Amino acid sequence: MHPSLLILLIGLFYLLGFGALSFMRRQGLSTRFAVEGVIITIAAAALVYASVPIYPILFFVVLYIITMRARLLVDLGNWFTSRGRYEQALSLFRLALRLGVDVSSRQIVLINRGVTQLLMQEPEAARLTLEEALADEKARAGAKYLAAGYYNLGLACRRTEREAEAIRHFNQSIDAWPNSIHARAATQALKPKQTDQDQQ
Repeated sequence: MHPSLLILLIGLFYLLGFGALSFMRRQGLSTRFAVEGVIITIAAAALVYASVPIYPILFFVVLYIITMRARLLVDLGNWFTSRGRYEQALSLFRLALRLGVDVSSRQIVLINRGVTQLLMQEPEAARLTLEEALADEKARAGAKYLAAGYYNLGLACRRTEREAEAIRHFNQSIDAWPNSIHARAATQALKPKQTDQDQQ
């Protein structure tokens, strides 16, 4: 098999694999993700065809890093958040938003930024961020992220004395993914005399 054909096959299977995962998660395949993946694959295959050596594993790693850049930064930001290093996390979320992300990745970044702001005891900033994240009806980040986003928006509303909105968002979290950890937490938050000490 010619090395350039191997590169093309790796790129194709990568795109098909992530497309299948997105379909299973009901997220839809991002057009930007697909276009970036195709361009990188064709460029790498052309270089290999022109006798520029590119190792298949290196190509795969580069393809993954470029197409998944926002989500990798979100994972790193969440790592900083879990260690109480909130400013570093917010810096990574800002960087992710500047890297030309698709609408679903943007929604994921904003939801995680909102959760970080909530942990920083900045409920008003968290509320605004989460409202922005969930306002875009074209975004299809998936039930997991919607359940988390609505639950944390409910917490932010409760902490800014918007109880009616909090109740609505807790119910939206339950509707988004009824069996999720966030839906269960939202159910607890809807019980009478529930305190504001819910876990994010």
